[in-house]
Amino acid sequence: GKKKNKLALMQELALGCTDDMPLIGMVTRLTGQKGLNLVEQVVPEMMLNRRFAMAILGSGEAHYEHFFSWLQHRYPDRVCFYRGFNNKLAHMIEAGSDMFLMPSLFEPCGLNQMYSLRYGSVPIVRRTGGLADSVQQFDPSTGKGNGIVFNDYNAPALGWAINYALDLYTEKATWRKLVRNGMAMDYSWQKQGQIYVDLFRRLTGR
Repeated sequence: GKKKNKLALMQELALGCTDDMPLIGMVTRLTGQKGLNLVEQVVPEMMLNRRFAMAILGSGEAHYEHFFSWLQHRYPDRVCFYRGFNNKLAHMIEAGSDMFLMPSLFEPCGLNQMYSLRYGSVPIVRRTGGLADSVQQFDPSTGKGNGIVFNDYNAPALGWAINYALDLYTEKATWRKLVRNGMAMDYSWQKQGQIYVDLFRRLTGR
């Protein structure tokens, strides 16, 4: 279903790229917490050197809104920025993107990375807070892990993470394994709630 969802998203956003081009999604508040200053430093130059497209949905600080508007104007066939919130489009981006970018400075919980895993959109995240709890670095040699994780909060680290994801995307069998690992994760309340119940029973000796 990924290709079908991706084509529907590209049509909805009037992106002129081909469906074999990696598509990176972002659905986020446009604030400094979300690591957008790193995106500013990395993405414009990377757009010149790598083949990928972006779909961004969000609103917030004017500086970041202007940046994504400029990026769309600079690459109208490869970048779409939707200013504001649209629940239907948010789900379409999660379902249609190949990768989902969350380079947060801090993230106490985070939900979008878990949505992404279920939708088969590989999360690219910084190792912090809830992102570190739910996304594990993929290792092609073992086939374990469900996303791309970088540690340091700086532009080179984010650049490495995006480049690594784009390189993995070209290895189709490896990429399918990574996607399926993510889709197999279960962060539902049915499972998480049982973990709490089991913990309480151990603590009370029952």
